[in-house]
Amino acid sequence: MRKIRNTVAAVMAAVFVFLGAACGKDQTSPIAVPTQAEDVLTIGLSFDSYVIERWTRDRDVFCATANELGAEVNVQSANGEMDTQISQIEYFIGIGVDAIVIVTIDADGLTDAIKAAKDAGIPVICYDRIVRNANADLYISFDNVAVGTNMAEAICEDIGEDANIVEIMGPESDYNVAQVMEGFEAVCEEYGENILLTYNCDNWRAELAYEFVNDNIETISEADAIMCGNDALAGETVHALAEWGLAGKIKVVGQDAELEACQRIVEGTQLMTVYKPVEKLAKLAAEYAVKLAKGEDIGVDVLFNDGTYDIPYVAIEPVAVDQDNLDEVIIDSGFHMKEDVYMNIEKEEETEEETVEASVPTE
Repeated sequence: MRKIRNTVAAVMAAVFVFLGAACGKDQTSPIAVPTQAEDVLTIGLSFDSYVIERWTRDRDVFCATANELGAEVNVQSANGEMDTQISQIEYFIGIGVDAIVIVTIDADGLTDAIKAAKDAGIPVICYDRIVRNANADLYISFDNVAVGTNMAEAICEDIGEDANIVEIMGPESDYNVAQVMEGFEAVCEEYGENILLTYNCDNWRAELAYEFVNDNIETISEADAIMCGNDALAGETVHALAEWGLAGKIKVVGQDAELEACQRIVEGTQLMTVYKPVEKLAKLAAEYAVKLAKGEDIGVDVLFNDGTYDIPYVAIEPVAVDQDNLDEVIIDSGFHMKEDVYMNIEKEEETEEETVEASVPTE
């Protein structure tokens, strides 16, 4: 049943700038005021930021699915600021949304905010990343341990046993990082690999990977492979390696199947990426959010321990992607277009053809 707007909501509506709560109107501060009728479901969706390329795809699919199911989505982006994300959740509580979906900045930073939402009778979904000790109503993500396993298997099968690896990961505050590393290091241990250096990039800032490689190039030049926490970090890592003449010589892996990562794979400067079908994740999350907003049973029996509580858990399997299966997994599925993935290869071929033609003497 739609919750009645309380006096807090009335006050907030009076002081916040009117925008309307439609998808695509992301805000970094809580200023969007829903205008729909009382019988229309509203879902509050808070992203940590859009630093990672895939988040806009997640957002658009989630919103489209929720809209099809009769719900409106109020989208906010915290731009990596924890205090801002807490304020956004407080705002959602104040206006009485029917469900809240969160891509958290910090695994521990939103615990109290989520508990406050639940105390107000609002169900909460942790999307992609868990908020620990918060007793959320659902945690939906990819199998992050499998992501790490896929990355390690690609590296280890390529470089063999007793080789040197550097790890450039996301922030420790993102619990996904720990899960990925669990899978990654278990495989590396089996192969007897040597971890030369380990580094965490704060807030997933890709430029930090570039700086780290340059600052530690003497040691990194001895590595056989570099594990990067996502494709954005991999991109800056390859950029730095290229400046030292090492791109393609030191194997690099990432995750998310970003377009530029797929381009690097076909070009030979990135060994593999992990494809995570975000459309499936976002669609399922929207369906579960609408069910929770209606007070319906979501029917999830698998549980995940968030540190204190066992909460419903949905995990989607990722897919390792390299040169051998990129066309099948990425292009045939429509995730990226072939002309975009092979854009740089085609340009090189055209340049080579023009060079050959120019070198042929005319009679």
